[in-house]
Amino acid sequence: MSAEATAVIENKTGIHARPASVFVQKASSFKSKIQIKAKGKSVDAKSILMIMSMGLVKGTEVTLVADGPDEAQAVQELKALIDSKFGEE
Repeated sequence: MSAEATAVIENKTGIHARPASVFVQKASSFKSKIQIKAKGKSVDAKSILMIMSMGLVKGTEVTLVADGPDEAQAVQELKALIDSKFGEE
């Protein structure tokens, strides 16, 4: 069983180094395996390099998938982080 949520990147500048770093720190606080899917790719949400390589720009729809003991909480909190625009705006 896994938990899943979809969010849209709303930051004007997309996911650049600072929000990617915040996202990875949050994702790394969970025990679950977490992946972020977008543009037909799926990467480890705990890897800043992998997230940066996706080129997530404003308007990109992403799907968060978590599998593990705290999967529901992980997906909920990471979606909230994206929805809050990482506190940038």
